[in-house]
Amino acid sequence: MKKKILIRIGSLRHGGAEKVLVTFLKNLPSDKYEVDLLLNLYSGKYLTEVPNWVNVMYLNKGEMITTNRPQDIPKKAYRVVYQRLLKKYPKILYKRKLKNKKYDIEFAAIHGFMDEVLNSPLTSSKKLMWIHNDLTQVEGYTKEKIRRFFKYDKVMVISEKIKKTFEDLAISETEKSKIVRIFNPLDTEEILAKAEKTVENYKFNDKLPTFISVGTVFPQKGFDRLLKAHKKLINEGLDHRLLIVGDGYDFENIKKLKTELGVDNTATMLGFTDNPYPYFKKADFYILSSRYEGFPTVLFEAMTLNKNIIATDVSGVREMLNDGDLGLIIENSEEGIYEGMKKALLHPQTFENYQTKLQAYEMPFNLKNSVKGITNIIDKL
Repeated sequence: MKKKILIRIGSLRHGGAEKVLVTFLKNLPSDKYEVDLLLNLYSGKYLTEVPNWVNVMYLNKGEMITTNRPQDIPKKAYRVVYQRLLKKYPKILYKRKLKNKKYDIEFAAIHGFMDEVLNSPLTSSKKLMWIHNDLTQVEGYTKEKIRRFFKYDKVMVISEKIKKTFEDLAISETEKSKIVRIFNPLDTEEILAKAEKTVENYKFNDKLPTFISVGTVFPQKGFDRLLKAHKKLINEGLDHRLLIVGDGYDFENIKKLKTELGVDNTATMLGFTDNPYPYFKKADFYILSSRYEGFPTVLFEAMTLNKNIIATDVSGVREMLNDGDLGLIIENSEEGIYEGMKKALLHPQTFENYQTKLQAYEMPFNLKNSVKGITNIIDKL
């Protein structure tokens, strides 16, 4: 008999958590599970990649509203009120939207859905959580709030640092045993194939080194710090190009900052693209400027493409880069980003050692094993 699973996530926009969830679903055996995927907002580039056998449901439809234009406010307010109402009175959601269906497992695909799953009226279902971030760095997540995750039957975490955070907060062996470290599913063959496509909408300057950074544009990713470091280096006469690929609610603010800094001719914000990998491949350096992460999947993508890597010292980075064997780990600050980029520009030969080690490195997981690791957890619940 198939296990019935309800998965909750906000949308399928272009974030790391959304990408790994869809990669997981694409590689999940349809003969073993019956999956309902409930989105708060039916939106995002990964919608088309969800397998046909997965039943996709939603609370609202349409693109995410990131502005406060007067004409958008009524729709935005309606969505907020409707979603809060269903969060406060989950019985309405389960009766009307889910038609009183019984699930074996209720699965929060990101930490933000902690309460939605814990407050489920289905007391008999097992509760599963997938945490992608170092919550000690996320605003509002006190030790008391993080401890609430122990109410779940299992909590999947994606780095040793996050696992240790939970183990330090656990007050019993039972709680400790709820925390399990997994590797995010990542399709390396797909990345390599997509990287062979042609670069569009951007002209690389072959005479100047290009730094690329890819991610959802919001404060966590530190693109403001990256632009300021770029500006400082340009002012010092160290000519180079900066390419930021991605979209998000902070896009207009970062774009405005780029203009205010006077670097519109040297820094480009490409916005969203279906396939960032050709840009990765053509660029000279990949730079991760994040303020915090969990286990930045984007670094594995850069490693798959054998890029010269510069990354702030956030959760997961030391683990992924073998404590600095496979890329340059920099201080988590604007100054750290500036120093890392300066080293790349003045002493590019120092990256040759990283390259040698990276090309001989075997990824600590493969897609099949990652999916199997997660299905083993689901099967034992």
